Amino acid sequence: MGFDLNQKRYIKETGLEARIAAIVEPVANDLGYALVRVKVTQENGCTLQIMAEDKNGRFSISDCEKLSKDLSPVLDVEDPIDREYHLEVSSPGIDRPLVRARDFATHIGHEAKIELSDLVEGRKRFRGTIAAVDDETFTITLPDVPRDTDPNHRLPLAMLAEAKLVMTDALLNMARDSQADDDILLDDPEIEKIEDTASETEPNDPDIETVEDTSEEID
Repeated sequence: MGFDLNQKRYIKETGLEARIAAIVEPVANDLGYALVRVKVTQENGCTLQIMAEDKNGRFSISDCEKLSKDLSPVLDVEDPIDREYHLEVSSPGIDRPLVRARDFATHIGHEAKIELSDLVEGRKRFRGTIAAVDDETFTITLPDVPRDTDPNHRLPLAMLAEAKLVMTDALLNMARDSQADDDILLDDPEIEKIEDTASETEPNDPDIETVEDTSEEID
């Protein structure tokens, strides 16, 4: 599945975050970026987190700065948050959220944690290997299932509530190989290189490039 700015994003925000996403997405699209996620947290009083990506699923410091620069005046005008907040723009990271069909297609063979909006086959939560995907469903293979039980579960994309890759050695190797194959990335000092430290992975991914804008003061 190719990079399509209009490809449906199945995991969507609600309430205030949905309103902000509707403001952010057209700005990101105009720059050639795809919106991944919008999240408002209580960190530092109030933080607006915007996660986006380019056609390669990456987001450099310069990309973060470009999107932040274009977003700030639009957010000032639209005024979606009624208090002072910090604007934080970042990449999806290695163990990224899976929000579109292409995210599943790109990561077939990798492990993911899935939560659905409703019960399917008696459960909402699944953790296993992404085995297949089409325009409407994806298949996840569960490990260590009882004998004579089908480990494959075909789930509707439309019922996704949350989905995220699990940090594994295989996922780190994929990211490292992707960088090694990209001469531009290797020569770009703004891109943090992925080292072979899979056994010492920290919860906060060092590959996530983040730009914080603390100048927002909403009256």
